[in-house]
Amino acid sequence: MSIVATCAVLAIAVLHLYILVLEMFLWTTPRARASFGTTEEFAASTKTLAANQGLYNGFLAAGLVWGAVAADPAGFQAKVFFLVCVAVAGAYGAATSSRRILFVQTVPALVALALVVAAR
Repeated sequence: MSIVATCAVLAIAVLHLYILVLEMFLWTTPRARASFGTTEEFAASTKTLAANQGLYNGFLAAGLVWGAVAADPAGFQAKVFFLVCVAVAGAYGAATSSRRILFVQTVPALVALALVVAAR
């Protein structure tokens, strides 16, 4: 179970690295605009804001990787903390932006959190 939990944590980290790339470097491209449902004008005017969001997603990914590689108890605590952060951020995004975020971000984080806790 521990390997499955670690793989789930790393998968969430990879997802947030992908979001970092979309928000920091590809925000104005057709791919990112389609992913986030934005217009060309909106993307151009919010490029700096999106890059800031991307940076925060990078911090989430870094914390998840740290938790995956650190020895317990710090590794367990980091995994739990950062997965809860991802779940809360996803719930807020779902409430304020798009319900799709709930299924892309919150649900996977909660599944990974359940695996981490079960593996303990």
